[in-house]
Amino acid sequence: MIRHLVLFKLNEGVERDDPRVVAGVEAFRALGGRIEELRFWECGWNISDRPIAYDFAINSAVEDADALKRYLEHPAHQAGVALWREFATWVIADYEF
Repeated sequence: MIRHLVLFKLNEGVERDDPRVVAGVEAFRALGGRIEELRFWECGWNISDRPIAYDFAINSAVEDADALKRYLEHPAHQAGVALWREFATWVIADYEF
């Protein structure tokens, strides 16, 4: 199995209630039930007020590297990424477990 973690940081001046952010969150929340390769899916807003914290997180799992590739290339995933690209930056980590 491969864990796929993504941490998002909203761009300066962008708030959670920005309509673009709301649409981006909705797009990513829907992925868990739409993409067959996902074996585990959760996402949510950070609750820490620490200055080094990121704003939003995705924690997911897929069977193997091929499944990860299919997930990343899936049109629904690509559509969500396109939305987030407008208002955030992110970091990822993929590791076997």
